[in-house]
Amino acid sequence: MNRNLLKRAGAFLLLALLLCAYLPPAFAAPDDEDEFAPVSDTSDSGEEGDTAPVSGSTDDGENEPDAVLEDPKIDATAALLVNPNTGMVLYEKNADEKRYPASTTKIMTALLVLENAKLDDVVTAEKVDFENVSWDASNADIKEGEQVKVLDLLYCLMLPSANEAANMLARHVGGSIEGFADMMNAKAEELGCTGTHFVNPNGLHDPNHYTTARDLYTIAHAAMQDETFAEIAKTAVKTISKTNMHDSRKVFTTNQLIFSSYQPWFYGWCNGIKTGHTAEAGNCLVAYADQRDSELYSVVLGCADAPDSSTVAKSFTETKRLFEWGYDNFKSKTLAKQGNSITSTKVRLSTDTDELVLTAKRDLVASVPKNLDVEDMEATPTVPKSVDAPIKAGDVIGSMTYSYAGTVYGTVELIALHDVELSKVLYYADKLENFFKGSVFKILLVVLLVFVILYILFNLTFGRMRRRKQRRMMRSRGSRYNRRR
Repeated sequence: MNRNLLKRAGAFLLLALLLCAYLPPAFAAPDDEDEFAPVSDTSDSGEEGDTAPVSGSTDDGENEPDAVLEDPKIDATAALLVNPNTGMVLYEKNADEKRYPASTTKIMTALLVLENAKLDDVVTAEKVDFENVSWDASNADIKEGEQVKVLDLLYCLMLPSANEAANMLARHVGGSIEGFADMMNAKAEELGCTGTHFVNPNGLHDPNHYTTARDLYTIAHAAMQDETFAEIAKTAVKTISKTNMHDSRKVFTTNQLIFSSYQPWFYGWCNGIKTGHTAEAGNCLVAYADQRDSELYSVVLGCADAPDSSTVAKSFTETKRLFEWGYDNFKSKTLAKQGNSITSTKVRLSTDTDELVLTAKRDLVASVPKNLDVEDMEATPTVPKSVDAPIKAGDVIGSMTYSYAGTVYGTVELIALHDVELSKVLYYADKLENFFKGSVFKILLVVLLVFVILYILFNLTFGRMRRRKQRRMMRSRGSRYNRRR
């Protein structure tokens, strides 16, 4: 009996040791290691952002490129210069502060009209369209009862900045000024504007009617995707069709950058977009330039009036200076080219290769300082440490970010350059290994161990009871035998 008990105790101890070995991993927390991590020894790219530095200098040595530009010191309360192809902000000043937009509001008005009305629709001017429009406010001399096509109203809206045209279009599309304002705010939210609220379609001053330079860029960029809007925005002079109250007549743009090539403030690369002015807003201009397929958008708000009759408001001269600064100091450069080997990562479950070459999903072209060499930029990959086969060429694996001196100039997705086939032998071996390492197997093992322990305890307990019963029976038989003798 003692020998059996020792054997069972030894088995129990062995099972307990096994239990201790497997139980902790079964309930261990998963790794805290990130799924994605850099695969090269590049250093930290610094603080993330889309804005290029525009002042000061960071030259610490003779060979370090000077990629930090001098501030053009734009004379406006808020300003923004953006490359729309990359989203790169080349310059900004108070770009997220709320400002009064004045008639740059009409960019949103035109965008909504183009989305919700037909160009050959005819709108009849009503008395309500002239309310709150003073005699000296911008207008196109539209009369009450005059019938004007939507397309002509859009030219009146955008070129001479006619406030009655804005009200007519708003009423035609939204049913009322209030209803159209609700549509404007809904559209602004849809576009991702965060500091904008409209109460009218024309931009006449209201303390609750405001936006930001960044939001105005967002709205203008969306509007310029419409070919009709882009054509209207770059037009300097337009002949309006004959109506029931007017013969055909011309309307002229208020944008002095495109109005006359004989003026010193004319900017030949400019193709729109919209001016604005109220006493509270100052002079405002949202503009677009396209120089040999290199596009820039600018926004200036709160500029001063012209000092005398020999010049124009600073919204024009500062916008021209901002465009010139942008084109003089930045150049579009290819940071990553599709098809070239960018980086690599490890491959599992394949006998074809153990390394996957990654390339750019598309060519990454960005506006960077002209004197900054792409080779001097910091390339920071974000890719998994390994990927499992099968892999198809074109599968997105991670991304690469290019930066310099803490300024991010662009990020591009990385894709597999070639197909990688799966090895079924390695696949099933991996599945088997993962099964034995997995929680399910470990839990089953724990359950089995508990069952064995309970079985041993049961045998120890009830086995002892059976042996006692057998001893009692043997003693009882012995006593009966002795009595018979």
